[in-house]
Amino acid sequence: MSSPATARGGGGEAGVEQGGRGTWRHAAFHVATTIATPAAYAPLPFAVASLGWPLGVCSLVIGTLVTWCSSLVVASLWQWNGEKHTSYRLLAKSIFGYRIDRKEVSYSLQGNTATKIFRAFNALGTIAFSFGDAMLPEIQSTVREPVRKNMYKGVSAAYTIIVMSYWTLAFSGYWAFGSQVPPYILSSLTAPRWAIVMANVFAVIQIAGCFQIYCRPTFAHFEERVQAKNRSCRSCLWRLMYTSAYMAVITLVSAAMPFFGDFVSICGAVGFTPLDFVLPGLALLKTSKLPDNLGSQYAVKVLSAAVAVMFSIIGVLACIGAIRSITLDVRTYKFFHDM
Repeated sequence: MSSPATARGGGGEAGVEQGGRGTWRHAAFHVATTIATPAAYAPLPFAVASLGWPLGVCSLVIGTLVTWCSSLVVASLWQWNGEKHTSYRLLAKSIFGYRIDRKEVSYSLQGNTATKIFRAFNALGTIAFSFGDAMLPEIQSTVREPVRKNMYKGVSAAYTIIVMSYWTLAFSGYWAFGSQVPPYILSSLTAPRWAIVMANVFAVIQIAGCFQIYCRPTFAHFEERVQAKNRSCRSCLWRLMYTSAYMAVITLVSAAMPFFGDFVSICGAVGFTPLDFVLPGLALLKTSKLPDNLGSQYAVKVLSAAVAVMFSIIGVLACIGAIRSITLDVRTYKFFHDM
């Protein structure tokens, strides 16, 4: 994957497109693997169980459609003003400036009215997290010409994979375990042992790869600060030290905090809801990349504004639900507690 520094050369689209060598299949692979992580899809049955069948199905379908469209919007704005934007930070800055037993399974919602409401809020954050992708511009910077067309195909192919995996797991998990399904779906399984072990092993393998992808902006930021761009042995050793230390600290903190479903929800509410649901709609309005037809322009403006406002409210509610869940769980959980 090209670094942000490597991707800065060239002003026109032709120059940009010649810089990447990836096909739409590479884009689809990266988009699918950065979105469909174990941390994203494992809590989905729990989220559907917190909402119930009607609202749970609708929320998952709406989340799929909105983030798919938002991803296409971000792909279309990659070079909206003639300059490449290889990260969300650069894209936002260029647009907005610096302001930026089958009979025993129950499907009834658990708890009193307040508990049901807050669990529903928490579930909305979980679904938002499940569709979060903070790497679209970086992925697009590695795609060859025609960049936009290949990215559109890649995103659509990735969402085909995501729909098949997410919907199958979310609906079958809720159907199988009902409202008692835990935030981490594999915790519901008791046999066969080998299948549980293999599922967790595959989850670790995928997370290891996704972790490297998501950490690239952080590593690039470190390299800019320490000016470690040269290829000397000392520079490589320094990179190995701080990247290993960063990974160790992140792993230790995540293992120490057992609130898996709660942290997934709060990350979805605070991080991915603004980035993947709100920002694309606002960016589309700000850049004025609208259809020529007046009626279509009005429809796109109204839809974009409605999506931004609705998901801003959802983000606030999801954050409230996640904070309440953490407050309740902290009374019983201990550090390094097994999920």
